[in-house]
Amino acid sequence: MGDQHWQKARQSRDARFDGLFYVAVKSTGIYCRPICPAPTAHEKNVVYYQFAHSAAQAGFRPCIRCRPDSAPGSAAWQGTKTTALRAKQLIDQNNQHDCEKLATRLGISSRYLRRLFSQYFGISITQYRLFNQCHFAKKLIQETSLPLTEIAFASGFKSVRRFNDAFLKQLNIAPSALRTAKHPADIGLTLIFPFRPPYNWQALHGFLAKRLIQPIEWLTPTSYGRTFTYKSCRGRFDAEFVADKHHFRVQIDIDNTQYLQPVINNIRRVLDLDADTYLIEAHLSEHINNAFPLTKGLRLPGIWSSFEAGVRAVLGQQVSVAAAHNLVTNLVTQLGEKQHQQVYFPEPEVLAHSDFAFFKMPQARKNALHNLAEFCAVNPDCDDLDQWLSLKGIGSWTVSYAKLRGQSQPDILLDGDLGVKKAQAAASSFESANCAPFRSYLTFQLWQQL
Repeated sequence: MGDQHWQKARQSRDARFDGLFYVAVKSTGIYCRPICPAPTAHEKNVVYYQFAHSAAQAGFRPCIRCRPDSAPGSAAWQGTKTTALRAKQLIDQNNQHDCEKLATRLGISSRYLRRLFSQYFGISITQYRLFNQCHFAKKLIQETSLPLTEIAFASGFKSVRRFNDAFLKQLNIAPSALRTAKHPADIGLTLIFPFRPPYNWQALHGFLAKRLIQPIEWLTPTSYGRTFTYKSCRGRFDAEFVADKHHFRVQIDIDNTQYLQPVINNIRRVLDLDADTYLIEAHLSEHINNAFPLTKGLRLPGIWSSFEAGVRAVLGQQVSVAAAHNLVTNLVTQLGEKQHQQVYFPEPEVLAHSDFAFFKMPQARKNALHNLAEFCAVNPDCDDLDQWLSLKGIGSWTVSYAKLRGQSQPDILLDGDLGVKKAQAAASSFESANCAPFRSYLTFQLWQQL
């Protein structure tokens, strides 16, 4: 998208462009989101940037009114800079990734990764990570009552002095200058999670309602919540859908705020808040040859972890949705971790040591659960789910389902699923391969036809 297109998008104030570019105003020295409610600046005073860090590097400071740190993220599949964009997304998800780890994960040398990052984003990986930390800290300062010291450590800084220096240098404003509003201190963390419209909450709600596992999940007409574990921390979140403001209001209770950023990123993934559904549906519409009407604003309903998604998939093999739901509920009832009046999905180590005597199912299915749990207990950080295929009882459908809902990969066609087969058979002929890289959304569109 060039300056001419950005100009039209800015003037339209269309929320679908929020987060896709940023508007810097030379006369004020401030950069904004394209939906900023401030009066529209004259075009001669405007400079456009694709990334917020580019505006900050150019000396502009973030607008306190529209808060560029609150813009929805851009999905990593946009554009042709695949490897560089993937690296950027991984840093956004976890600031602890250093260059060597990133390069290993992406299958390239660290030297080549540094060159790619500098080429496409005009900034080093270290500088971008620092900017990202400051943007996250800014969100916490303006939306929560956390002390600045705790925010500094939650954002990945090792000292308050380093936090203050970096924040002032990166965002051209002191952290204390942003702490203007008073926030209730007794309701946990409450944050705003924006998204680009449309967002089909009714479709997501209906899908989750049939698969809700109590007591680790709960659902109301306007909200979804659950308990979670992440490494050594425990917590819960409640996400309330606010349609007219294009965001979720999310309350988080967590026992270790040092893990707050990856937890927030995972909540965004579970709710699929960074998808550009307008772009996705335009692509699908072009390639399905009017085989069926698309459901607008459809999102991928995520599951908290790949392991939990894998367990649900194993228990859902060759049975109905209702039967699978009963099996997972029974598993959580029997083996779920109970702590401080909360119940959490059982850890891999717990399942690895269970004989699943409470299940009335073939021993082969129990063995598959045990094999999966044992593998995940030994390899807790493995995100290459294709390695599961070496486990007896774990097939391609199970792995694809875990990729689809446990990792929210955008291009997984669950063509081995009976419902998908039925929907495809009922639809006119079209080539599903042409729907890449959005075949995960095609899968959910096909399920909507049943």
